[in-house]
Amino acid sequence: MQHIFREYDIRGIFGEELTERTVKLIGYFLGKKIKQIGDYAVVTYDARTHSPRLSDWLVSGLNAAEVIVLHGGMVPTPVNYFCNFNTFRVGGKDVEPAGGIQITGSHNPPEYNGFKITIGKAPFFGEQIYELGREVEKNGAMAIATETDAIEIDALGAYVDYLAKEFAHLEGFDPKLAIDCGNGAAGVAIDPLLQRLNIPAHRLYFEPDGTFPNHHPDPSIEANLADLKKMLENGADYGFAFDGDGDRIAFLSRKYNFKGDILALFFARTMKHPTVIGEVKCSQIMYDGIDAIGKAIMYKTGHSNLKVKLKETGADLAAEVSGHIFFNDRYFGYDDAIYAMMRILEMLRNGFDFDAEYEKLPRLYSTDEIKVPTTDAKKFAIVDALKKMLEARKQELGIKEIVTIDGVRVIFEDGWGLVRASNTTPILVTRFEAVSEASLDRIRTVMNGCIEEAKRAVG
Repeated sequence: MQHIFREYDIRGIFGEELTERTVKLIGYFLGKKIKQIGDYAVVTYDARTHSPRLSDWLVSGLNAAEVIVLHGGMVPTPVNYFCNFNTFRVGGKDVEPAGGIQITGSHNPPEYNGFKITIGKAPFFGEQIYELGREVEKNGAMAIATETDAIEIDALGAYVDYLAKEFAHLEGFDPKLAIDCGNGAAGVAIDPLLQRLNIPAHRLYFEPDGTFPNHHPDPSIEANLADLKKMLENGADYGFAFDGDGDRIAFLSRKYNFKGDILALFFARTMKHPTVIGEVKCSQIMYDGIDAIGKAIMYKTGHSNLKVKLKETGADLAAEVSGHIFFNDRYFGYDDAIYAMMRILEMLRNGFDFDAEYEKLPRLYSTDEIKVPTTDAKKFAIVDALKKMLEARKQELGIKEIVTIDGVRVIFEDGWGLVRASNTTPILVTRFEAVSEASLDRIRTVMNGCIEEAKRAVG
């Protein structure tokens, strides 16, 4: 059972790994931790067919721990995060949640679900989740009664009200949009927000449907953008796509798909002396471009890691290539794809030409993420062996610098290669970038050869 307790969240197959007993225990032991800070916790869920049943089980566990549950129904994950920074009227007084739990399988296949957790406005992750898993496993025989009492709150209404006020200056703006929500939860927030601001858009798959009948809700996979691209071919100027729980964004023009690191660079240009955090997969273009106007910080991959680093440094923004964008500038410092969409619309309204600015950037050649299968038992050992090998052969291979903050990012004169162990699956993640196609091929060949050597060394 321990494998469902992952670095950034809890995730597993409904009914097989996320069973009634397990989920009630998760709720109970999470409730004990939340009670150390306060009495109230917000529970919400995404569009998956089994999310309401998981909610009943989770709420039962929280009630057993004497937590008062504020239930916000079906919403995208950023709405749950938002609740942690706001108060709600309960019993004639304003109460502030001590924690929030979003029931979501994010962009996983329909049979998966899970929990993204915030306690005390901070992500609950890493060793905290692993320890929770050990507590649940140790108390597997403990019985918890079904008790689904909760106080209903209008979490979605509060969120839409906030964004409508923050972006009131965009009312009536019509940049010829197409928006694809992939039948996930994002549509339940985007639709009323667009209506409030009178922003027209071609709507694709706004209806929540946890079977995802049209395409899988992962906008980082190009094939899932096919229908959105057709809308761009047929009259729309800009397109947005969202993952299943609305915390990752894709933004497209008719010509380009702007990844999260390039968006971070463009967002930074709207800020004065910005400090921006990127993950190890981000392009060197982003780091160099931000250093020219402010300060760029390279850090670990993972939404929880970046939220913690954002708070620690007081940076203005953080970003992942995959489309997690975290605004501390004018916002609360968590990943919210809907808020990111509104900031992009604001830039368009102010005359920012995304295509023209993209074409001014240095030309680099890069790969998407390439996944190398291995095992959970070996993946970190392979990366450790690779680090030692590269250090020993630094001069021979022409390596300028080795960055080991998350896996190993190897910087050459003409590009870089990254190898890191996934925290959630039995794979190594690689990515390569260089100044020419020939350099890209050389770096990729060198790095893949070293990976194979490291695999043989581990056995």
